[in-house]
Amino acid sequence: QVQPVESGGGWVQPGGSLTLSCVASEDIYRFNYMTWYRQAPGKQREPVADINVSGLAKTYADFVKGRFTISRNMVTATIYLQMNDLQPEDTGTYYCNLKNPRPGFGSWGQGTQVTVSS
Repeated sequence: QVQPVESGGGWVQPGGSLTLSCVASEDIYRFNYMTWYRQAPGKQREPVADINVSGLAKTYADFVKGRFTISRNMVTATIYLQMNDLQPEDTGTYYCNLKNPRPGFGSWGQGTQVTVSS
């Protein structure tokens, strides 16, 4: 499988914003729920937000509700994560993948690093 390709990370001060992008062009990604995950240093990877194929159904982890927005563009096969009011605890590597990946069903990309500090 071709891995998703994440981009858009960087360094921001607390309260700042970033928009992450994930290009996932294979049909397995285009026609399934997609999820943004993050992995903080020393912690396990955790789901942040997911979105269905149409883009109309979205769910968010409690720790990002009201601050992050997930969206997708089916034409460009891109999933976005708009992140506002970033806090130091949002620091980590962000990945996109299927909602319930498993061996042979969804591949992990390189991720994109987000660092929030003053």
